[in-house]
Amino acid sequence: MTMERRQNYPYWFLLPAFAVFALLYLTPTLTGLYYSFTDWNINKKTIDFVGLENFRSLFSDRKMVAALWHTLIYAFAVTVIRNSVGLGMALVLNVKMRFRNLFRTVFFLPYMISPLIIGYLFTAIYHPANGLLNMGLKGAGLGVFAVDWLNDPRFALFSAIMVDVWRTSGFAMVIYLAGLQMIPGELYESASLDGARFTQTFRHIMFPLIAPSLTINLVLSLIGTMKVFVMILVLTNGGPGYTTEVINTYIMTEFSLGLYGLGTAANLVLTALIVLLGFPVLILLRKREVAL
Repeated sequence: MTMERRQNYPYWFLLPAFAVFALLYLTPTLTGLYYSFTDWNINKKTIDFVGLENFRSLFSDRKMVAALWHTLIYAFAVTVIRNSVGLGMALVLNVKMRFRNLFRTVFFLPYMISPLIIGYLFTAIYHPANGLLNMGLKGAGLGVFAVDWLNDPRFALFSAIMVDVWRTSGFAMVIYLAGLQMIPGELYESASLDGARFTQTFRHIMFPLIAPSLTINLVLSLIGTMKVFVMILVLTNGGPGYTTEVINTYIMTEFSLGLYGLGTAANLVLTALIVLLGFPVLILLRKREVAL
């Protein structure tokens, strides 16, 4: 075997994996990219290229524009609240205390449950008449705050956001805990000897050293929540009206109507949105890690 063949020999082992990747990812992606510029729908026998017409239709559709805004609101709200709650739980459960491992397990468990099951569970909890939340409020003498959480346009999106926060905060907590436990104990001892308060220790020791954990949590949360589908579908199905419509439920509606070209174009918009928001956030947080 020649030297050149020996050098290229390992690349042959990549061919099966690349073939599967090309078949299951590259081909559908490129095909979908093409169909997003066509008028492919169930009512036509032919598929014609229409250029940017699908995108003009999308951004002139009030429902799509609302879905875009709701997706952004949902993503940023869940990301901020989830990371705040997760970091708070991690700080509490990072200290020595009784049943610490039990609490960690309990807080992480919701993330292990299917979003579909959680959606149906909270549909019952949010029920306006006999749901656990309203019954608890009325029992505590706070009946004035008992509302129809999923059918009132003022509260429906907020209610879905809080369910996702409850489900995923434990995942953020685990990543923050991993970062906190990587901090050498000597740094805490030095801070204690210097008389540093907890806030000073957190600001100057903990927060800079858990920067990689913050980056992972923020990027994963932002990307994951922009792709939200199951939670909204089960809780509200985009309603009432389209006050909780997100891009993925909009795409589902278009495909169910047989408007495949338009639905594929909406999917491309979502992909572009994730890339345009995800990469700058990742680069910014990476630079912050270096600065700290």
